[in-house]
Amino acid sequence: MALSLDPEIAEALAPMAGATPPRVGDIAARRALWEPIIGAAGTAQPIPADVRTSEHHATAGDGARIKMRWYTKEGATPGPAVLFFHGGGYIFGHIDLFDGPVSRYVSASGVPMLSVEYRRAPEHPFPTPLEDGYAALTWLHEHAAELDVDPARIGVMGDSAGGGLAAGLTILTRERGGPRIARQILIMPMLDDRTTTPDPHIAPYVLWSYDDSRTAWPALLGDRTDVPATAAPARLEDATGLPPAYIEVGQLDVFRDEDAAYATKLGRAGVEVEFHLHPGAPHEFDSIAFGSDVARRAIADRVRVLKSL
Repeated sequence: MALSLDPEIAEALAPMAGATPPRVGDIAARRALWEPIIGAAGTAQPIPADVRTSEHHATAGDGARIKMRWYTKEGATPGPAVLFFHGGGYIFGHIDLFDGPVSRYVSASGVPMLSVEYRRAPEHPFPTPLEDGYAALTWLHEHAAELDVDPARIGVMGDSAGGGLAAGLTILTRERGGPRIARQILIMPMLDDRTTTPDPHIAPYVLWSYDDSRTAWPALLGDRTDVPATAAPARLEDATGLPPAYIEVGQLDVFRDEDAAYATKLGRAGVEVEFHLHPGAPHEFDSIAFGSDVARRAIADRVRVLKSL
């Protein structure tokens, strides 16, 4: 039996049918196409009234000031916190577009989040986005006491490229003996620069396409041939000692196989893993079809994991 879109997701995606995708390598066109869609999806649901934000900055290794936004729920019990990295293939997106999703996570879980405005490729290729993330993680640990955060309960979370960045940050932190990460929450993460051959079973349904990957990875990596696991975590050989992981992906997502393989790799190294594969779901299904049953279940699982920190 052939794979197909979940009916509720198919209905939500219908208005996008027939759109002409940008050509391979056209980053400006992807920014122009996707940033308005992300922004509209983020504000299509109510913004919680019980979440407050404040602006902060960290200093990256090259001296750049990295903007960060701290989200807290009124009356929440102090304790854990999460460093959040937005999606966008490393080439588009910014924290303002993700105010809605981050605020809703914080309101539903009570766990504060620090959203990071990491610099984007190709203007800032690897390792700049990752180093920005490391600076933000260090800042959060250094300011934990004043933020009422337990430094032993700081997690990292991201979707798509943000999930890949979060995964890469756990590897970098292990390598450097850096600040402790209690858990990694990877939402349909972008992990493998070698995923270039289309799967005919899912190709008709993909939202993030193989051409998008052929555009995004070269933008991040440039001409380098020595791609480290901190850039593409699927290349990791030894996952020993990494933090417990929550990983989820849709069955109609270009990143499906690399995410399932990464979950297996972590598990074989003795890392605690919770993995979800959502039938009938393409990339970013939760943003576009947020009213679908599969999206509601996915969000509930993420909130549950946040609460467990």
